Amino acid sequence: MSNKQSKVINRAAVVDQNFIDFLQSYQAESPKQDLTTNGLSGRKLLDLFESQIRSRQLDLMARALKLENKVFYTIGSSGHEGNVMLGDLVRHTDPAFLHYRSGGLMMERARKIAEIDPIWDTCLSFAASKNDPASGGRHKVWGSKPLWVIPQTSTIASHLPKALGCALGIELAQRSAVEMPIPDDSIVLCNFGDASTNHSTAQGAFNAASWSAFQGLKTPILFVCEDNGIGISVKTPENWIAENFKFRPGIQYFYADGLDLENGYQQVKRAVDYCRQERKPVFLHLKTTRLMGHAGTDFEVDYRKMADLEACEAQDPLLKSAASVMNHNLMSSSQIIEKYKNIYDECMEKANKAHVDSKITTLTEVVAPLAPESRTAVHQEAARSVVAAQRTEFFGSEKAQPENQAAKHMAILINKGLNDLMLKYPETVLFGEDVAQKGGVYTITKQLLNKFGPKRIFNTLLDEQTILGLAQGYATLGLLPMPEIQYLAYFHNACDQIRGEAASLQFFSNGQFSNPMVVRIAGLGYQKGFGGHFHNDNSVTALRDIPGVMVACPSRGDDAVKMMRTMVALSKVNQRVSLFIEPIALYMQKDLYEEGDGLWNKKYPAPGEYAPLGSPRVYNSQAKDVLIITYGNGVLMSLRAIKAFQRKHTTKVKLLDLRWLQPLNEKAIKKHAENFDRIIIVDEGRRSACVGEGVITILTELEKQPNYLKLITGADSFTPLADAAKLVLPDESVILTTLIDSEKAID
Repeated sequence: MSNKQSKVINRAAVVDQNFIDFLQSYQAESPKQDLTTNGLSGRKLLDLFESQIRSRQLDLMARALKLENKVFYTIGSSGHEGNVMLGDLVRHTDPAFLHYRSGGLMMERARKIAEIDPIWDTCLSFAASKNDPASGGRHKVWGSKPLWVIPQTSTIASHLPKALGCALGIELAQRSAVEMPIPDDSIVLCNFGDASTNHSTAQGAFNAASWSAFQGLKTPILFVCEDNGIGISVKTPENWIAENFKFRPGIQYFYADGLDLENGYQQVKRAVDYCRQERKPVFLHLKTTRLMGHAGTDFEVDYRKMADLEACEAQDPLLKSAASVMNHNLMSSSQIIEKYKNIYDECMEKANKAHVDSKITTLTEVVAPLAPESRTAVHQEAARSVVAAQRTEFFGSEKAQPENQAAKHMAILINKGLNDLMLKYPETVLFGEDVAQKGGVYTITKQLLNKFGPKRIFNTLLDEQTILGLAQGYATLGLLPMPEIQYLAYFHNACDQIRGEAASLQFFSNGQFSNPMVVRIAGLGYQKGFGGHFHNDNSVTALRDIPGVMVACPSRGDDAVKMMRTMVALSKVNQRVSLFIEPIALYMQKDLYEEGDGLWNKKYPAPGEYAPLGSPRVYNSQAKDVLIITYGNGVLMSLRAIKAFQRKHTTKVKLLDLRWLQPLNEKAIKKHAENFDRIIIVDEGRRSACVGEGVITILTELEKQPNYLKLITGADSFTPLADAAKLVLPDESVILTTLIDSEKAID
């Protein structure tokens, strides 16, 4: 390969050589002003410059060792090293949700704790060592428990909603029973690229910050847009960021030159100080550039003109920093070159050492922090009840306590259960659309606002991404959130906030960070008179394949209360994310077989009663002929079909209500199914990827396979309005027909 061709392809080598050439040819100039004019000192400038060099050399090391398969990540920070100013000016106790080009920021922030070696820690992360202090070798992330950097894997700004939640949670935590783990005047740092600002998740976060500040809520978040003018290969229109963000209500706009430490430092300081003192959201527009492409595998020459590349390389912030250092006579060019090479050698030495460091070698190690479960401790916590005198005072008298009342339907029991949980856990906050004054669309949260006040029960704006982002941010500060998603179909608008963010945090932080929560979601089908697929969403597939989450679905009110107690205990003890699907059609259901029989009303469970994790509910436990496995609405329909079937048949039918949909309890399913020759699975979900498919997979592992195995599901269709919905969803008649068919099959 010719030298010319090499320069076209390997821009990292060009950037490296440009820096050396600049130093060797630069003639120091008299500084235009003293460093103190911009809030700097000689020592501070040298520290910032050294952090920039460390970040740059880590990038160059990664490009070199990737070719030897010793490094597994090459998205670098070159051109963004101006964010060292944020590393210095923002406290290490200010929670930070960082973009992947934050190498300089991390190098500088690490100075605040002497025991941290940021180069070694980063090399461990590059090498996927299980001693990586951020993720334990699971991913290259910027993260640190002592530095309060919450690991992110986001590249599309999906970390912005939870950063906002953390900012709003600061005041909320101060007003609660929670001992907040950070100082009261903390701010939240959240940085991202200019291209990411266009993502709907980012726009939702900006809107929510503006909405909150507009109403006078303290929202101390420092949004930092590191504007390098391009997103992978797509250019950001000139002046787009400034014109888009200068005049947003409630958000203060600042600009800073991230390519020039001398000029930029005071500009960044003004933004940080304003955010901390005024407790308002700030949008800091930080000018940067991108060097060496998006990543090591990105050949910019395929989509950018050479003149553009060279213009960006001429803006290299290290050139400006080196000039400042030499102009102020802090170091000579030869001294800078020596330091530059020494830091590179340090990076290479530590990276080669990290390469042979311990690696994750078993699946058990991989998943260890994903779904921790201390079952005994969780059940003990679920069984722990509020002091009797406290409950008596809260409910007014012993007679008024819900367990001493008549049997009620699910909606009322869930409401009483929420009262109990809010009383038991002072750190619990419940929020969502219409949950406060209105008490929710189905009155599930009725009167909670009056009993617990607006700091614990409150409405949010209409944005599910924000609701789930708030939950994550609050949980980071020690609160125990119970967000409500108004309908299951609305969850899909914000699914990534659970899939990509909430559920992944324990995994990618090796269990160091977590965001425990119980998300309540009204859902499933069979609503009468108020349908369509938005209100009759019968699919839970998108929830069940999220690693680490617990998904539960009750079919009756007493189970709902007991399962909520267990799920909150799971979040309390093991910091888990749980999703609680409440069947809308069963909220007000009072009758089981006939109108007026009241058999689906249930007594409120006494304090201390709970549903063990994964435990199913069994009906007709002594039956040995046919087994029906179902959940949610399928329980009621199956019980009715069983009664109709047994009027004419002596065959006995057992029913297994799964209750816990993710993870499925394989052991329990096999135990109850092992002696049955006929098994029917009733799943109202769509046939493709439904819960029933998971059950069948488990059943294939039985030693003795049933002779009759039938899966009843909904159609692979959205649910239409009115009576047409019956054409999509399974019903009692289908279950009854299947029971009769099973009889014929045996004959």
